[in-house]
Amino acid sequence: MVQEREESQKIKLVTAEPSSLTEFKLALQDSFRVAAEADFGHPLEEPIPSDDDIEKSFNATGAVTYWIMEDEQRVGGAVLVIDPISGRNNLSLFFIATSQQSRGLGLKAWKAIEQEFPFTKVWETVTPYFEKRNIHFYVNRCGFKIVDFYNRYHPDPHQDSRQIHDEEDGDEMFRFEKIMDNTDEINKN
Repeated sequence: MVQEREESQKIKLVTAEPSSLTEFKLALQDSFRVAAEADFGHPLEEPIPSDDDIEKSFNATGAVTYWIMEDEQRVGGAVLVIDPISGRNNLSLFFIATSQQSRGLGLKAWKAIEQEFPFTKVWETVTPYFEKRNIHFYVNRCGFKIVDFYNRYHPDPHQDSRQIHDEEDGDEMFRFEKIMDNTDEINKN
């Protein structure tokens, strides 16, 4: 029975067609909204991330947008910024649909991303300070390390000073890195 379940949970990455980016954006915002509203205890007035922030991620140099697929169903998505020269890649946006969470799909999707880019030297990502579930996922499940805590005393040098929401500390974020051990890949070549 367990083996059958494993086989039915094959995760693959499918490049998002430009015609599906509006749907991608809405699915991403819905996933983030549910988590944020649970943490803040009230409905949000503005979508997070903002449409503008998502568009910037879609259009960043080196950006690639993937639907995360289980069998033929879209269960999430990821926007990656790939720098093949430096090998320092960024997980810009990552989500699993709310209805699909707590099934192990996030970790399987992350492993699929790592396999897609085996010559990555360092992965980097950020998440809001209040997203305990994300922090657990990146640190305890995926092997990232917290390397920065962005706040008003130590602002993110890549972001403007706008507040994401009305909370005084709304722009507090953890930055994570995962240094990859690619010796197996290098030895194959």
